[in-house]
Amino acid sequence: MTAGIGSDHVDLAEAQARGVTVAEETWSNSISVAEHAVMQILALVRNFVPSHQWVVDGGWNIADCVQRSYDVEGMDVGVIAAGRIGRAVLERMKPFGVNLHYFDVHRLSPELEQQLGVTYHPNVESLARSVDVVSIHSPLIAQTHHMFNEKLLKSMRRGSYIVNTARAEETDQKAIVAALESGQLAGYAGDVWYPQPPAPNHPWRTMPNHAMTPHISGSSLSAQARYAAGTREILEDWFAGKPIRSEYLIVEGGKFAGTGAKSYAQ
Repeated sequence: MTAGIGSDHVDLAEAQARGVTVAEETWSNSISVAEHAVMQILALVRNFVPSHQWVVDGGWNIADCVQRSYDVEGMDVGVIAAGRIGRAVLERMKPFGVNLHYFDVHRLSPELEQQLGVTYHPNVESLARSVDVVSIHSPLIAQTHHMFNEKLLKSMRRGSYIVNTARAEETDQKAIVAALESGQLAGYAGDVWYPQPPAPNHPWRTMPNHAMTPHISGSSLSAQARYAAGTREILEDWFAGKPIRSEYLIVEGGKFAGTGAKSYAQ
């Protein structure tokens, strides 16, 4: 059982072969992570971190603060994976007057696409070259490992932004640094690192135009209360011999099962 979301640290094939039940607390931090992603999008586009640092350092250089600051309104914003978190990001970005895009191996219904006003892309490459901001919410599987590599980054609009609250390994570490240094990326805001915790000299600590945080997006006090409640519920049901709610299940009875399983059954 994972007291949170994400079972990529578990050998799911071996769990199926051995009949081991795998559960995670799906839904527990979805809103927390979505809010964090929206915050990081705005922080990058509005150049918040350097502006705040000017204040901390005792300065008042407005010209330097705003030379990289833009309105998000009118931008093309896309999410990779429109599950619980990705869809929540789309819903929260819609009022900003942006053009919404998404890619997911499981396409949303036409009704939901119309409701969100979102454009579907058949693959990551199509989305990446069509947007100004990418927010990554896909699980770490073989197909997403180093998904944002040098080739994909070069295909993006020059001066794009990436927010990653999924897994750091979905990006190529060195390629991200190089893209920021060259200006191909205008900013990168990640909440996830590899390795974790990162070394003091990790290149992502000092790369230009970043808004990194130490994997806290899903750890708000509100989310932690839901973790505790979910952990108790799963354990009580398990020890009482009761079925675990499908919302929590990833593997059961030797096969993928439950709401969250589709993220891994690809």
